[in-house]
Amino acid sequence: MSEDWKAATRRQRERKDEYFATDHHSPIPPDERADFDGLAYFPVDEAYRFVVALDRHEDPDEVTVGTSTGGERDYLRWGEFTVEVDGERVTIQAYKGEPGEDRLWVPFRDETSGEETYGAGRYIDLEADAHRTDGEWILDFNQAYNPTCAYSDRYECPLPPTENWLEVPIEAGEKAYH
Repeated sequence: MSEDWKAATRRQRERKDEYFATDHHSPIPPDERADFDGLAYFPVDEAYRFVVALDRHEDPDEVTVGTSTGGERDYLRWGEFTVEVDGERVTIQAYKGEPGEDRLWVPFRDETSGEETYGAGRYIDLEADAHRTDGEWILDFNQAYNPTCAYSDRYECPLPPTENWLEVPIEAGEKAYH
């Protein structure tokens, strides 16, 4: 496998750190930005990057998801991915906000949640360009990131539904913010 995606992931992380440190829209509270020296990440690891087909649900169910502030948001359970992580078969649901969206949202919790990673869970966004013409997607847990509520309680974030609480550690992507 080409190393290009690894270098691209590292560059993306550098750009995010720069944005979080300097942009007035950063979710890092303004009084913490002067001391902000970047987010913590697991090393980029090919074992957590999958090229996999989406098993699309024929008639997507509407799912109500709780939020970090006690609210609710509705999503469509669009399909699921099945991969193998450390010898364990893992199925994870992908959601859409609206049927016409070109992106999928993959929220999850795993065995690192609350320890090495944000307790409420992390997200992966799959954009249309992550969809390959042969019907497969690139599901890359190295791209897992914390929702904005991990940095400040002024944000409301949807929480991963229990069906995406994985019983394996996903040692990839962004770690907890301290």
